Amino acid sequence: MNKPVNRYPFATGTTNRFGKSRLGSGLSASNSNTRIVQPGHLQPGSPQAFVQSSRTENLGLNSERSRIMMVERLRRQGIVDERVLRAMLAVPRHLFVDEGLASRAYEDDALPIGFGQTISQPWVVARMIAAVCESKIPNKVLEVGAGCGYQAAILAQLVKEVYAIERIKGLYDMARGTIRQLALNQRVRLHFGDGMKGYSVAAPYDAILVAAAGPSIPRPLLEQLSVGGRLIAPEGANQQRLVLVERTGTSTWRREEMEAVRFVPLRAGTQT
Repeated sequence: MNKPVNRYPFATGTTNRFGKSRLGSGLSASNSNTRIVQPGHLQPGSPQAFVQSSRTENLGLNSERSRIMMVERLRRQGIVDERVLRAMLAVPRHLFVDEGLASRAYEDDALPIGFGQTISQPWVVARMIAAVCESKIPNKVLEVGAGCGYQAAILAQLVKEVYAIERIKGLYDMARGTIRQLALNQRVRLHFGDGMKGYSVAAPYDAILVAAAGPSIPRPLLEQLSVGGRLIAPEGANQQRLVLVERTGTSTWRREEMEAVRFVPLRAGTQT
């Protein structure tokens, strides 16, 4: 029997100094880009494992200390790649969410960004990037499902060429604006299009990260991965897991199932 799911805070919208915001709407347990922690298995760094919760700490939206505490939490949660942790420290996450949610930007939560989509939980972002950078830092990466641009901005701290594709025009415009604001537009190349088709113009890629879950990984993405490259994506419908795929030859791939997660669904086509 399925357990009832508590409605997330801000599920019906947020309020900022300009009034009611629609960007807070649509967040639910079915569309959160986050890790699933099974009952009885405490997530390191979680409020259950540590008395002090990041939810109770308001250190200021622009505070470097907030990002330091986020990185310290990621270390407790098992993220040990210092290159990834430095990248997470460098990018101001609050710039990628609506003003009404900015005070929660450094919590260990996925947050709504509008259009029924979310900015991924910091642990998910760090975990996925660390997985594709484990053996070496890739030179060229494709991100499918750019959303608000946060993960692309983290990747840009590590990778020379970041290609990111987003199918929702409103999110594409949002991401493009923030990427330009952070002066990352020379390193991050954003494209509006169908992510399930990948971006063959710049293929092959040393790594591909997919920020939405489908029943299986689209074949074009596997084909656009270079030999020796790594792809990480959530896979499944009701039950989802992160899957790490390494291309071992021109027509061979090796896959490994990782943690249970919950992501927004991977969809074909574009939305204007």
